[in-house]
Amino acid sequence: MMMSDIAKDRAARSWKKRGSVSSLSSHEFQRREIHGRTKDSMSTVSYMDEPSQRDDVSRLTVQMENTYQLGPPKHFPVVTVNHILKDVLTNYLQEEEYEPELCRQMTKTTAEVIKAQVKDLVIPRYKLIVIVHIGQLNSQSILIGSRCLWDPKSDTFSSYVFRNSSLFALANVYAVYLE
Repeated sequence: MMMSDIAKDRAARSWKKRGSVSSLSSHEFQRREIHGRTKDSMSTVSYMDEPSQRDDVSRLTVQMENTYQLGPPKHFPVVTVNHILKDVLTNYLQEEEYEPELCRQMTKTTAEVIKAQVKDLVIPRYKLIVIVHIGQLNSQSILIGSRCLWDPKSDTFSSYVFRNSSLFALANVYAVYLE
């Protein structure tokens, strides 16, 4: 007993939605005419993903609720961060002589230590940028500048300069409030 073509299409569509599709049942063959000859064939599709509107909805990102908070509840502790900068630079560089390779590594290390200690203060909703410069102290002058777009009511920075007999270090921590 052969199913009608419409019933076969409906059955195939319902199987597609379930993930495993067979165009016909396993006991049934479809006869096709190819160049005047009939041929028995069976086709199977293991999975077919058809785009639908429901798929687009499930792929959307999760949106967070607005807090309606326009400013920080607690301002960035500049004085505390200045003490952290002073302690880290003094402890790491007090006895060091200027060597380019050593100073390159010390720049990365001190920046990471400073960033970790400032993050330990747990100041919510501030993005921290830590920049450390170390150079040779050899009767020269240097001018270091930086530019940012920020809100002067909530964004701030902290800076400390360290010097010993052979090197100088400048550490800056920028705190930018995220709304």
